Amino acid sequence: MQTVTQEIPLKVKTFSNATGGSPLFKALGHPLTSQKIHSLIKTLSSFKRVAVYDPLGQAGEFEALYDISQIKVSDVCVQNVIDVGKQLFGLDTRPATDLKSIEADAIFVTAFDSARLIAQVQHLLPHGVKLFSFDDARLTDEFLTNTRNYLDILNFATNFVFFREEAGHHTRLVTANYWAGYSTKVVGLWCCLFDREGKVLAQWNEKLEKSVHTITLDSVEIKKRFNLPGFTGSLFVHFTGIAGHDIVKYALDVYGDDDFVLSCTHDANSWPADLYAGLPAPHEGEQVLLWVQNSHPCPIPVGGMSLSLMGSDEAIVFDKPVAPFATYPVDVAKLFPNARWPQQLEVHAGRYVVRPRYEVVDRKGRRWIAHTNIERTDLKSDLDISTISKTMGKGYILPIPILPVDRWQSIVLPTPMSTGQQNLPLKLLVYNSEGQQMVKHLLGKLNRGFIKDININQLLGKRSESDFPGGFGHAELIYDFCQGGEADGWLHALMRYEDTKSGHNTETSFGSHIFNTILVYKNEPQSYAGRPPGLSTRLFLRLGCDEGTDTICHLIYPASTPWHAQSETDLILMDAKGGEILKKTVHIACSGSLFWRYHEIFNKEERQRAGQDAYIIIRDTTCRLFGYHGLIKGEKSFCLDHMFGF
Repeated sequence: MQTVTQEIPLKVKTFSNATGGSPLFKALGHPLTSQKIHSLIKTLSSFKRVAVYDPLGQAGEFEALYDISQIKVSDVCVQNVIDVGKQLFGLDTRPATDLKSIEADAIFVTAFDSARLIAQVQHLLPHGVKLFSFDDARLTDEFLTNTRNYLDILNFATNFVFFREEAGHHTRLVTANYWAGYSTKVVGLWCCLFDREGKVLAQWNEKLEKSVHTITLDSVEIKKRFNLPGFTGSLFVHFTGIAGHDIVKYALDVYGDDDFVLSCTHDANSWPADLYAGLPAPHEGEQVLLWVQNSHPCPIPVGGMSLSLMGSDEAIVFDKPVAPFATYPVDVAKLFPNARWPQQLEVHAGRYVVRPRYEVVDRKGRRWIAHTNIERTDLKSDLDISTISKTMGKGYILPIPILPVDRWQSIVLPTPMSTGQQNLPLKLLVYNSEGQQMVKHLLGKLNRGFIKDININQLLGKRSESDFPGGFGHAELIYDFCQGGEADGWLHALMRYEDTKSGHNTETSFGSHIFNTILVYKNEPQSYAGRPPGLSTRLFLRLGCDEGTDTICHLIYPASTPWHAQSETDLILMDAKGGEILKKTVHIACSGSLFWRYHEIFNKEERQRAGQDAYIIIRDTTCRLFGYHGLIKGEKSFCLDHMFGF
């Protein structure tokens, strides 16, 4: 291993908090596009002199993703005079007006939708020169929602999924065709499965209907359908014909032939980032594997990614390159043999991977998978947060489930999630299911590199049924400036749940929001559609695939300022085709919660009516709920993760 202090990130633009996601790297790095680009590079390499015309400043990302060393680039011309004289392809760039004086056998226009751009300079081009552009590698129109603008974000609703089918371990992706509620087109789904080495195992189209129906991709069925060997790798998904937004959301269950393997996680944020945090060091006797899924058609070089202990300036690089689209497990203990929970690590990802998963293996072979979160590099301390409590009450809230205390230990570990967070001024509020505050635990001003975990069960102590109805509740992690400190609103924590009956554990993590107040601060309370405040709920709950596996759900009603005394929450059971089977209404107290099971709320006859691949929509027009979902297999294993809405 090699120690470094800083990596050079891949020179691609992925996401800006000001402008949103960038489609260019997705367009250039699409698995089908990459095959065409390699052919294009081979063709360009056959010419003695190739001039590059970069009218939109996109050549740099192309150079970052592909090896163009065989192309004999003679000149590089640009349109923006600010870029004249900069280095590109190893040459000083020239103004586009110099196109008339260059000598070249071919001109490569580094842009999509290039016809208009070429027409603008046609009179400057050498007579008889061969013309090429990114359009020579574009996807066919069947992949495009908007054929008139290739780089429309709706054309690249793509994502990478951790996908495994080997050694008795299986994965099951479940989502809904929620775009059908916005789109008049037939939504399509194209899939490409890569093995651990980045080789394509299968490519196919899934047939979707026009309704808001369930979409299920199970590794067992896919392996059988294509007669594949066992695999652990990446499933690339591309939804077409969409409307509304380009975010691919899904729930991913990881299960096994035995009860030692069960976990659930959710969508990987589809924009590779510089840093990820919330990666825990192992407990004694545990192994933590970070699954690196290369999201690009270029290799991750040695030194491209590394790990560091939270609060340390030194990082240890991975000692092996990772091939394009390949998947590689990194054993945290081999890099940091003395690191132990509750220590945390940062992933210096260099924009090579989407939000990575990590897998914990305990000494008895039990396994569970969770994910890291994007560590922001653009945030600074927001002095207004310390003053808005005068009007915004609790302000930012991170809702944390407390599972029934007679079976589970609920543990929370605050996780710095911004490079600017040198301290976290926090307190933890504990509520019973009826919204009564039971505990106020002051955490003080936590140092970035020295954060301890909090066992909520120990804070509660022994509680009677009348004191703690149902044995469950929730906690809220909020800011507390009584000892000073700074805040930026990007408050995160890792939650770990230990099952005292089965010995199985699970982990999940999330960040804070402002909830259920008519007051607005910046973009909070967030709204799925339209301007804030977001004051309603629409959550998707996938259900267990067999009667032996029940679905658990924990709904929390947080409120930054006092809101409606009770929720009016509909649990709407839907069949696989999006047809409503039955609706049941529950009520949750403000600052309260509800822990429930599918098999308890809906009886066997109702479940049979819903059938295979049924799902539940949790709808509430009176308040914004925050939800966690999971699976439970009797007394043997369980899992938990937060839900998504649409």
